[in-house]
Amino acid sequence: MLLNEETKTLAEKKVRGVLVSVCTGDSFASELSLDELENLLDTAGGITVARVVQNLDSPNAKTYIGTGKAKEIAEYIAADGDIDLVVFDNELSPSQLNNLEELIGVRVIDRTMLILDIFALHAVTGEGKMQVEIACLRYTAPRLTGKGKELSRLGGGIGTRGPGESKLESDRRHIKRRIAALEEELKEMERTRLTKRAARDKKPIKSAVIVGYTNSGKSTLLNYLTDAGILAENKLFATLDPTTRLLTTEGGEEILLTDTVGFIDGLPHHLIKAFKSTLDELKFADIIISVTDSSEEDSRRRRKSEVTRKLIDELCGEDKPIVQVFNKIDKAVDRDFIPANAVEISALTGLGVDRLVSALEGIVRGGRKAVCFKFPRSAAGKMSSLYSFGEVLETEYNDDGSISAKAYCEEKEIGRLAEYIVENE
Repeated sequence: MLLNEETKTLAEKKVRGVLVSVCTGDSFASELSLDELENLLDTAGGITVARVVQNLDSPNAKTYIGTGKAKEIAEYIAADGDIDLVVFDNELSPSQLNNLEELIGVRVIDRTMLILDIFALHAVTGEGKMQVEIACLRYTAPRLTGKGKELSRLGGGIGTRGPGESKLESDRRHIKRRIAALEEELKEMERTRLTKRAARDKKPIKSAVIVGYTNSGKSTLLNYLTDAGILAENKLFATLDPTTRLLTTEGGEEILLTDTVGFIDGLPHHLIKAFKSTLDELKFADIIISVTDSSEEDSRRRRKSEVTRKLIDELCGEDKPIVQVFNKIDKAVDRDFIPANAVEISALTGLGVDRLVSALEGIVRGGRKAVCFKFPRSAAGKMSSLYSFGEVLETEYNDDGSISAKAYCEEKEIGRLAEYIVENE
């Protein structure tokens, strides 16, 4: 993958890194973001040696931080002698990356490059790997501009003209073709998914998607509910590929649950675009299960909840029932901030999960009515339709060959079988 050729996979060894941020006013937000960047570096297999914050009215156009601060970092790294990496908590331009590497003397990457490296580590399915590669290629393409001199086979002026194209142009063309080919493969996968979804929509099974900030416990919840057996670690982006499992409740309701990639503050738009097919699960789901880590300090939890809510609004496209879930209540938690209508759980121990399941059952049944039918002998075959599209509660076979049944049905199914209704509760 092109990005990893540039940055190498951080997990190959314990890379020692310095984190750098520019604060333009909100010092708390800057510290919170650096905390998250440190967690990202840990997830990628690195170790944070130092954190540097510079207060500026606006980032420096050439070096993002001031040149004086860059030289200070270079001196610190030289004195240490064993620091491999500097990670900036913002997306850097190609020229900023090049200028900083020249000033500091070690490899420089930004937040996006670090996230992409983690994505590359954690992608498992073919689709996930393709989505990561597209994101990497889109990020890499404009950053080839800073290397034009080294990549070009053609110079300027007399005696240098000739057939062919520069290595830079060739690389760009290759990236463009590769992105187009990958996007076409993803479209084919999406068409297959839409076909399967259309078949699924003909059945009465509702779908719920589990969303939330990365490391909020979504995968642990899916594992507890369905024995999904997916990776659930105390790491950011431990789960990248979506996993769908069927939950059958004690009340007999069937719900398709899907775990999704975790949200994160400042996730670049091109990453969201690359994972569109995965995140479309939110758009097509009937229910949203929004998971919050209730064990976090209040201001951090609020910030992450805001990011989650914003992305749900952006990705869903329409109003859906949302079940607010506050996870990790097995830890020391101040419950004063938890809304009265939220569900408190521990996905790790199972505490309160029964209340979550009851809430999901209530939503699923909310769109259905209990109806009594009587099918004459000649229409006995309609019972198969009732079993397929409704929840049959009672069945009685009468002496005259007719069948009486009571079932939970949605309005469209009630309409199809309206002539056989004998009592509507």
